[in-house]
Amino acid sequence: MQASIGQAKSCAVLFEQFKQERRERRGKEVQGEKLTFSGVGGRDVYNITAPFPDDGEQVIAGRVEDRSSERSQVMFFVERGGEWVPRSHAPVFDLQDPFVAFIRGELVFGGVEVYFDGEDPHYVTSWRTVFYRGYRIADLQPFAKGPLTMKDIRLVELKNGRIGVFTRPMPVGDARAMIGYTDIGELEELTEDRLENADVIPGQFLKVEWGGGNEAHLLRNGRIGVLGHIACMDDGNIRHYYPMAFGFDPQSRTATPIRIIASRDMFPDGPAKRLDLVDVLFSGGLVRHGDGTATLYSGVSDAEAHRIEIEDPFLEYEK
Repeated sequence: MQASIGQAKSCAVLFEQFKQERRERRGKEVQGEKLTFSGVGGRDVYNITAPFPDDGEQVIAGRVEDRSSERSQVMFFVERGGEWVPRSHAPVFDLQDPFVAFIRGELVFGGVEVYFDGEDPHYVTSWRTVFYRGYRIADLQPFAKGPLTMKDIRLVELKNGRIGVFTRPMPVGDARAMIGYTDIGELEELTEDRLENADVIPGQFLKVEWGGGNEAHLLRNGRIGVLGHIACMDDGNIRHYYPMAFGFDPQSRTATPIRIIASRDMFPDGPAKRLDLVDVLFSGGLVRHGDGTATLYSGVSDAEAHRIEIEDPFLEYEK
């Protein structure tokens, strides 16, 4: 596994590299598809997880909100007749951007809790990641919370039985945001102090750009495949978010260079929450198929949820 050496590459450089990779495999790509959600009163569903098993069926957690608002709920959906519908009797959480992991057979679920100004209900004052655990969705109970303003905290069970934890401190010095890493022995050790003191992974983002981890996969060789996003703002204050991946060695705590793995034009056209969010893909989860391919689940333009089959981005990290 090639470790990341030297200065971080910009979104623009990484995107050019990705476009070159696409040119080299021309004819092998497939177009993404929009997932259809119903039963939510006309609200948008986006920033979904990949499907995960619960009580014998596949479930997706998704962010549900009105187009004109950021007051969202996280709901659990199951597929019925080609559409994803709210699961009967499943809990609903007042959170954004859900994620899941399985740690020693237990479901760990989380999302971002957002705090709004008391006088201006549209103004966000702060946010934090909150965590729930249980062996079934129906049994989820709160057990931990992250520091204020820290999103993108993700867990993965390691080969040695410990728990790897990726963090997203912001700011870090004069850098906008970076990814950190630590490990813990038990879920009870997931504390604000432990998260705040995680080691920062160097050389991943320019100071004016940012990114985070969205899902972590234990690979066959004990390394970790990280699905995430890298983002930047152009001169017109337009946001650009790209799904990305990198490999991480939890022993040496070194990372491979970041690679962009998808772009907006690979998915169907559709609405956006705002004009500055058209070019936003927010990685939700990855399902590896074991045949060299994987399905990426993604939020699109802060308004829809799509999926696409791509080359498995983690294969090279298992060599």
